[in-house]
Amino acid sequence: MSTQLHSSKPLSKKYLNRIFSLFYTLAVSLLLLRHGHSLIHSPTPISVALYLADFVFAFFWLTSQCFHWNPIERKVFPQNIKQVVEESEYPAIDVVICTADPIKEPPVGVVNTALSVLAYEYPTEKLSVYISDDGGSETTLYAFMECAMFAKHWIPYCKKHGVVDRAPEVYFANDPTSYPETDEIKLMYKNMKSRIESGDPFLDRVTTPEFRDAFSQWTPDFTRRHHPTVIQILLDNNDDKDVEGGVMPNLIYVSREKDSHKPHNFKAGALNVMLRVSGLMTNGPVVLVLDCDMYSNDPETPLRALCYFVDPDADPKLGFVQFPQRFSGINKNDIYASEFKPETQILSLGMDGLLGAQFMGTGGFFKRCVISDDLTCSVATIQINSKLIRSNDVLVSAHKVASCNYEDHTKWGSEIGFRYGTLTEDTYTSFRLHCEGWKSVLCNPKRAAFLGGSPSNLNDALTQAKRWYMGYLEIFFNKYCPLIYGVRSMKPLQALCYTHYTLRSFWSIPIIIYGFLPQITLINSIPIFTKVSEDGFLLYAFLFLGAYGKDFLDFVVFGGGSSRRWWKNHQRMWLMWGLSSYPFALLEWSLKSFGLSTFGFNVTSKVVDEEGNRLYEQGVVEFGVESVLFYPISVASVINLWSFVKGVMEVMKGRLDEFFVQIFICGFVVVNSWPIYEGMVLRKDRGKMPLKVSLASIGIVMAICLLSSLVFAS
Repeated sequence: MSTQLHSSKPLSKKYLNRIFSLFYTLAVSLLLLRHGHSLIHSPTPISVALYLADFVFAFFWLTSQCFHWNPIERKVFPQNIKQVVEESEYPAIDVVICTADPIKEPPVGVVNTALSVLAYEYPTEKLSVYISDDGGSETTLYAFMECAMFAKHWIPYCKKHGVVDRAPEVYFANDPTSYPETDEIKLMYKNMKSRIESGDPFLDRVTTPEFRDAFSQWTPDFTRRHHPTVIQILLDNNDDKDVEGGVMPNLIYVSREKDSHKPHNFKAGALNVMLRVSGLMTNGPVVLVLDCDMYSNDPETPLRALCYFVDPDADPKLGFVQFPQRFSGINKNDIYASEFKPETQILSLGMDGLLGAQFMGTGGFFKRCVISDDLTCSVATIQINSKLIRSNDVLVSAHKVASCNYEDHTKWGSEIGFRYGTLTEDTYTSFRLHCEGWKSVLCNPKRAAFLGGSPSNLNDALTQAKRWYMGYLEIFFNKYCPLIYGVRSMKPLQALCYTHYTLRSFWSIPIIIYGFLPQITLINSIPIFTKVSEDGFLLYAFLFLGAYGKDFLDFVVFGGGSSRRWWKNHQRMWLMWGLSSYPFALLEWSLKSFGLSTFGFNVTSKVVDEEGNRLYEQGVVEFGVESVLFYPISVASVINLWSFVKGVMEVMKGRLDEFFVQIFICGFVVVNSWPIYEGMVLRKDRGKMPLKVSLASIGIVMAICLLSSLVFAS
């Protein structure tokens, strides 16, 4: 009997999902038939709008069921790896850590991510860490010179004492067990952090001639968008030893060449440069991609990935192992839904039961051959580069492949490497790989493999979502459309999962319709839904309670979340995204499609603001800035409050039966809008809703009410 490295089994809810989907689909079909009957016999603008809203809801309901068709749960047994492969035969791993802006992504945080990976419980001679600095910052380079020196003390300390939290910032914040050298290591880290953050001229502190020469490349003409390639080897496992004489991993800083007149292809372009540079310098058959703020939370993570890669019975078409995105520092109720629990930990289990989870932009272990131009595709057959990484021919070649002209007239970005053409190149890349026949698996251990930062204010959260869903639209509306090309090239259910994600911005249509139409008609005393006393009311009640009940069970019972978090993040933010992020994503994509707008990759800030952090920890929504994204949610909250008051007045007149559904919808939005009312009226702190937004929203509502009364009067 062979040694087991991993296992998988269907989730217990699989058949319950299928049965519920059948009954709910029948109910949705009946609703659409009722709408069709109404349109045929008495078409009105209101009936057309309601049909459109329910049709879009039905589409997303049906596509979402593909995630629930075959969800599976996996387990790995890293303790068995040594029975299958000798430690000396472990495949080399090249880790790529991406950073782009030293202001929004403080170098100390990036250094912590790198240290947590450098200290992996993995043969150090098989580990190479590459820092992809797309900002071309000398501050970042200096930070990693400091990192290289501290790592010589930190790595042996972690391995000697079996430290689990190997990001020093996290380790020391958790009041660690004291060992004889703990205080000394803590002081070394504190001093290193102070030097990095000081802002003082750091060249005075660089004594090594090689490192001093590296900074000579930052000439007056060197800018973030226009500079030559910079490659600096900070640790070389052929030469560098730790304080106890052990071999050190490779640590290499790379900033690709940029020309201000050429497109930069954003993160995907930087990743493709790193694929080529690392292929020349170390050529590890496994490549791990990490965002700069996603530090390792489990030192055995590479062994968990190896449970799939080194399994003798592994599917030869396995392309990558994805660890779900998990986040640290999220407040108790996750008020901005920053955890994205449905996407990263619930729906991804369903994709895993088909062809595999999508690449989430970080935490993905790839076979190099899948994303490069290698001809062979086995972690055992790729040869590690035997040349010294400091040799002149290796460095010359590495500079060449990092040049901004290297990809001209090649297949890089279109058929090789990470794919270009969208802001969400991670999802697009995994979609194309799945179309090409590659598979993936989701490795979801109880202890998160990686933990990262998340937005701690509403504007950042909405902006981040807008950027993602604009990128998804770019995926759908190209020649590799998931609904057409995807259905032909992969399992149809998997293609519909990608369709669901890439078209999610259109969810704004029913949310806007149901967020305004019932309210406007209620203000004008016009009933538009079935009466409670009529049979059709039970259909609406089943559809609402069924959808929300199923979502609650997935999030709380099967997903392990709290009911309070489900209500305070998942439901409230779903409404906010639908009213702001989604429609603005549609607008920006439309303008760009007509050549009226261009986009740029906006890095989400990872800087800790003390006042903002205090509000976030208290669970208080921070508005603060005059963001255009706040206007639709403010207008919707005000008009729903006014219509709810009008609905209460109608109830007092004895008209509850005919207005119940409209009043219920208004009340649902009002309850979810409490933080908005609080920010507009009750709060005095700096995170309140800007007065300009509040007054403008009230003015817009008054204009809508006046215009609607004129329309309905005529």
